[in-house]
Amino acid sequence: MAIHTGDDTADQLLRDDPFALLAGMMLDQQYPMEHAFRGPAKVVERFGTFDPQAVADADPDEFAALCSQTPAIHRFPGSMAARLQELARLVVEEYDGHAERIWTEAADGRDLAERLQALPGFGAQKARIFVAVVAKHEDVRPEGWEKAAGDYALDGFRSVADVVDAASLQKVRDFKKEQKAAAKASPASSKASSSSPSKASGAAT
Repeated sequence: MAIHTGDDTADQLLRDDPFALLAGMMLDQQYPMEHAFRGPAKVVERFGTFDPQAVADADPDEFAALCSQTPAIHRFPGSMAARLQELARLVVEEYDGHAERIWTEAADGRDLAERLQALPGFGAQKARIFVAVVAKHEDVRPEGWEKAAGDYALDGFRSVADVVDAASLQKVRDFKKEQKAAAKASPASSKASSSSPSKASGAAT
């Protein structure tokens, strides 16, 4: 089961390449979800590969330039290009270039969440979402994954983990709008959220 972005090529890459799936999640910040997850396919089209070693070894200026070409991989293509190379280097150094080892070799849900939060661009919330992503899309469910994912483990339409087609994408968008509206209607809740580092760091759309 693949995440639906509305682009068949991007969806196939997410299905076939664990590093693309991980990178798409990293890019899902202050940017529409479906566009974030199309980012890896844009890199492949321009760079020829999404192999972590090749991405890590690329000239930073040249890589940033290709990520900035229209349509860019993100609304902040330069900083995200650098972060993507940082992610690639970590995957190469810690997991021998096999991103899937992050989740397939996790001892349990807590270990998986900790591994994810050690990655650039992954805060607590994004880690919870990605635990749900690999559970629901990759059928990787280490013991305790539900607790590690929190509400994102539940059935429904709360995050990218629940997006499989255009209809579910719209339902997730509607849920996010409801959440934002509720936060604005509650000044105390909004103030607490804005002061929480875990909410501000690595939050996914």
